[in-house]
Amino acid sequence: MARILALPVTLLATAVVALAADDQLPADEPDSFDIEPPLLKQNLSDKPLPGAPGENGDVAHLEKQLERAKRIAADAERLCKIGVLSKVEVEQRLLKVVRRECDLANARLGRAKEEVIAQEAKVIAGESAKDKLDAAKAGLAQLTEAAQVATAKRERAELETAEANLRRQEKLLKLGSAQKSDVARAEQRLAELKTPKN
Repeated sequence: MARILALPVTLLATAVVALAADDQLPADEPDSFDIEPPLLKQNLSDKPLPGAPGENGDVAHLEKQLERAKRIAADAERLCKIGVLSKVEVEQRLLKVVRRECDLANARLGRAKEEVIAQEAKVIAGESAKDKLDAAKAGLAQLTEAAQVATAKRERAELETAEANLRRQEKLLKLGSAQKSDVARAEQRLAELKTPKN
């Protein structure tokens, strides 16, 4: 009786093992999802993407990016307190907001300059009154000041972030968690930010 039951159980176990072996791919044949095609230089383009800064919709695009950066940074402190984010990530999110504000101020300044040039051309052609040109120049002066303030704020924030990163890397080096090259990179970044720009 035991022999009669042993034969079908053995055949069934052999069939299950054979089916399981057929489902698995050999180790030397990778699955099609395991490989990514190489990045080819001819597929890369230097042209900006549509809606990227430098085109007509750049101010609206930058406003959306600023709002998104503000939303992302809004919960950063809370997430850091509960241990989801590190302090470095919080600093990077806040720095991104400052960078977006600066980019937006500069884009608005660029658009105001274009508007002043257009108004000057209209005044010369006699199509527009001089008061519209004066209003455009007054707006340009305000936006120039705002762009300068935003640029100074960005430079200050980047400098503070670089200083904090250097202190962090030095502490990590003392603890044995960082390398001298990390500290050297942090020092180099801080030195780059401290050099006066032309």
